Amino acid sequence: MSLAKLGDKVRVHYTGKLDDGTVFDSSIDRDPLEFTIGDGMIIPGFEQAVIGMSPGDSKVETIATENAYGPHLEEMVVIVDRQQMPPEIEPEVGQQLQIQQPTGQVIPVIITDVSPSAVTLDANHPLAGEELTFEINLVEIV
Repeated sequence: MSLAKLGDKVRVHYTGKLDDGTVFDSSIDRDPLEFTIGDGMIIPGFEQAVIGMSPGDSKVETIATENAYGPHLEEMVVIVDRQQMPPEIEPEVGQQLQIQQPTGQVIPVIITDVSPSAVTLDANHPLAGEELTFEINLVEIV
C-alpha cells in the first residue's frame, strides 16, 4: 500500500478542534478535502501530518501555532475613527469586512470592538494564536 508523500494529491476527511474541544471545522458532512501535499494551500502542520499515511489510516494530530495560522500579532489590529467607516456600514462586533490597501491588495478584517467614536479591526486569521487538533482520515491518494 502506498504512503502519502510530497507532491501527492490526496483526499482527507478531518475534524478540527481548539484546546477546549470546540469544533471549528469538519469535512464529515461534505466531500473530503482535496489538496496536493507541498502546494502550500493548507497549513503546514496539516500537510506534514498527512505525509506517511496510507489510504484508510486515521490519526489525531496536534498542530502548534507556528505550523498553523501563526501567532496573533498586535500590529495587525488597528483602531480607526468611526467617521472613517463608510456611512452605509453599521459596524458590529464579529462583522467581516475587506479593506483595500493603496497598493490594491484586499485584506479581510473582523470587527472586534465598537465604541461611539472608534472601531477596532483585526486582520489576523481568526485561528491565529491557537494550537489546533485535527482528527484526520486519509480517504485516498488520487
